[in-house]
Amino acid sequence: MTDAPLEWALPEGLQVPKDELRLRLDFYDGTLLMHRYEGGTTTTHQVSPDDVAAALTRDLAVSSGLLPPNTLWWKNSRNGPLVALWVAPKVRAVAMQDKPFEPPTRLRVPMPGAIFVCAPGQPPWVYAVKSRPRAATDTVYSFPAFNVFSHGRVCPGTHQFGQSLPNIPDEFFISYFSHTGDFAGRSTKHPKDLRALWEELNGKTQFPTSDLVRAGTVSDVMELPNESSRVFA
Repeated sequence: MTDAPLEWALPEGLQVPKDELRLRLDFYDGTLLMHRYEGGTTTTHQVSPDDVAAALTRDLAVSSGLLPPNTLWWKNSRNGPLVALWVAPKVRAVAMQDKPFEPPTRLRVPMPGAIFVCAPGQPPWVYAVKSRPRAATDTVYSFPAFNVFSHGRVCPGTHQFGQSLPNIPDEFFISYFSHTGDFAGRSTKHPKDLRALWEELNGKTQFPTSDLVRAGTVSDVMELPNESSRVFA
């Protein structure tokens, strides 16, 4: 190993001085060491990863740009930016694809208010709320719809979500729903038969929020995505 590896790539006639090693970071499973080389002396310190990250990003300008209406929060995750949108309660025209290649069953079902956590071109997370969130301690509920995993992530099936964040909630509701997936535990009255809930609500104007099943808090949703992408009760 050489102290001046850049000399290998430069013609000798340029007489470029060697590039001195000044600092080195060693990452271990349980610690991070910083080695500083100065005047022939090496000093080693244990440092915090947060301090290193702060030093490297101190002069990095970060802006969310213009956010969609009804944005609750913006987060820059390791996989890119996430925007949480508040979607007010509304009667939705939904289509249930009961059998392949046959016309879907169409219903008009009132849906509760919702938080959609969105990224461009990706399936969102969706959770029900009884009113627009005002605090991180507010309760969130499993969204009473098909095509949603138990941890809140939407199963896109063959649907390709677009790049426009404001359109993602509507894209979810106009996609075809299937009752073959994971849909248990979305209703207090019909814990194993979400289709029965939808048929009961067909033509009604308001979702019974007392029927919602608790999933966690707004604070849990703000941590998405985490290791298991779950919201814990």
